[in-house]
Amino acid sequence: MQIEHGGALDRAMDRFGGPLSDWIDLSTGINPEVFPLPSIGLEIWNRLPDEKLLTSTINAARKYYGAAAEAGIVAAPGTQSLIQILPDLMATKGDVAIVGPTYQEHSASFHNAGWRISNCSSIDEIPPSSKVAVVVNPNNPDGRIVSRESLLELAGRLGSRGGVLIVDEAFADPHPEASIADHAGISGLIILKSFGKFFGLGGLRLGFALTAHDVADALKLRLGPWAVSGPALTVASHAFSDEILLAGFAKRLSARRELLGRVLAEAGLFQVGGTMLFSLVEFEQVQKLHEALCEHQVLTRKFDYAPQWLRFGLPLDENAAERLQQRLRTALSVISR
Repeated sequence: MQIEHGGALDRAMDRFGGPLSDWIDLSTGINPEVFPLPSIGLEIWNRLPDEKLLTSTINAARKYYGAAAEAGIVAAPGTQSLIQILPDLMATKGDVAIVGPTYQEHSASFHNAGWRISNCSSIDEIPPSSKVAVVVNPNNPDGRIVSRESLLELAGRLGSRGGVLIVDEAFADPHPEASIADHAGISGLIILKSFGKFFGLGGLRLGFALTAHDVADALKLRLGPWAVSGPALTVASHAFSDEILLAGFAKRLSARRELLGRVLAEAGLFQVGGTMLFSLVEFEQVQKLHEALCEHQVLTRKFDYAPQWLRFGLPLDENAAERLQQRLRTALSVISR
């Protein structure tokens, strides 16, 4: 079964028409603002990425994420590549508990690798037989946050019997209070970090795993040499290290999220969840609203498993928010006739 993701703007344009400049793509949880890019020398493009560049980026990531010195950190070409690898990294396969509904690629990867999957609505429902548990925190798409204390207790419980807790913190950058990256390195804990979402650089394809050194070594072996490009490492090292740029970037993100919340509230849409990077609304006629918005060149994210949900990413600025407000008002008037 093919999993639907956000970001398929080309397909929407083929079906509904309109030039790229007319479209507002709110279908992903990627920050619409691109973090200011550094100047990248031609030699970075010309050479294979060397160990010094990789080490400096890992050191910058360690400081940015607040990981301890004893944590192993692995750079990968996107967290999706790590999600694909992890089910085959365990010595023996068995039961995996996935707290959801959540990002469906976790379940798909474990299923394809031959694991038995238990779908749980909370960590309290995780069966004792589970060798592995997966928690996306904050969760996609409802923004649910499991407390640090609960996650660390679960990691200890799984680790004591040779199990593993995978915490996907793809949306945690603007929610540092939810992160357990400062505990990375303890036995039985793997934390996934997405670079592209907060920094607005999904096309760069960069992610990190924070974990114990033996797991990090196994991941590096599976990824092979030069897993991440030199330009990606250069951009990440720059972004992680410029505290002045980071402060302004985070402030603009917060303002952008307030803009979205205001537009949705004024449209009368009920927000049932979200993070700093997206909002989830509940609406009885989601399919009609999604289609009507596409007719007016606004792409949102709907969910087959929750037909009452629609997820909105962030508008770039006041102008984009005003355009969204106008098109949302028109779309709602169309489906209410």
